Amino acid sequence: MYLFQKIEEATFKKNDARRTIGEFLLANREELASYSMDEIAKLTHTSKPTLVRFAKYFNFSGWREFIYAFNHELAHFDENHLEVDVNTPFDHSADTLEIIENIANLRIQTIKETTSLMSVTMINQAATILNEAHTIVIYGRSPNSYYGELFKRNLNTIHKKAFVADANESGLVSNTLTPKDCAVIISYSGNNSETYPMKNVKLLLKNQVPIISITSGGENYLRDYSTIVLNISSREKLYSKIANFSTEASIQFILNILFAKIFSLNYEENMQAKILNSRILESTRKSTFKEIAEEDF
Repeated sequence: MYLFQKIEEATFKKNDARRTIGEFLLANREELASYSMDEIAKLTHTSKPTLVRFAKYFNFSGWREFIYAFNHELAHFDENHLEVDVNTPFDHSADTLEIIENIANLRIQTIKETTSLMSVTMINQAATILNEAHTIVIYGRSPNSYYGELFKRNLNTIHKKAFVADANESGLVSNTLTPKDCAVIISYSGNNSETYPMKNVKLLLKNQVPIISITSGGENYLRDYSTIVLNISSREKLYSKIANFSTEASIQFILNILFAKIFSLNYEENMQAKILNSRILESTRKSTFKEIAEEDF
């Protein structure tokens, strides 16, 4: 997670000075550089030692290091300004046409940013690992598990053995995997090693299972222990948003790129398998629209 997301998480979950300071920082992020430490302490009704403790909570040595990192992160986001706000792409006054256009533009800008975050080397390595894996297990909480189901279905169409792990049985499944298998873990925050799906990481590492993680930018637990990391476009706040419009588009795009690359590694064979499967399993599907109708077989 990025630092602003960690601050939002602390603000949401803590009911002490961390909430007060966090709320001030997030509300005044644009003008933060103009405030001194003394001024922030007075405005938040705290003290300089409390601000130092706040910084250390996020693993910084002191307030100066913390505020420098936060301002540096904000500058990075400002340099890459997006046309549509990822958290509130429309407001109460938006009409239907504006909502349609903004959601469409949000999806386009998310895919463009996700593309800019992609490493060709990482995509190639991930596709090779997945292509050679005996079994692929996909881990993710709802709604990430839904995207995992679509990815699993695509893999199944080209005879790849893939499953989406049930949260309650994930430990049991993880313990059956070997270095010849592969785990795909989807988590926006990628933190909290004691909760699903990150709680499976230690067991997967013990069994030497390759881990491909799909997670947000910034530091987090998941990316520290993954074989391959693919970056989600991660400008969304954790809580203060209408929906996961941007995250959803980014994850689905990454999974589609992965599947397309895997497909391309054995293109002719996979194309034949896909067509054969469709003829066997979907023979009753008919269409009167000639442009999409298949020839009789």
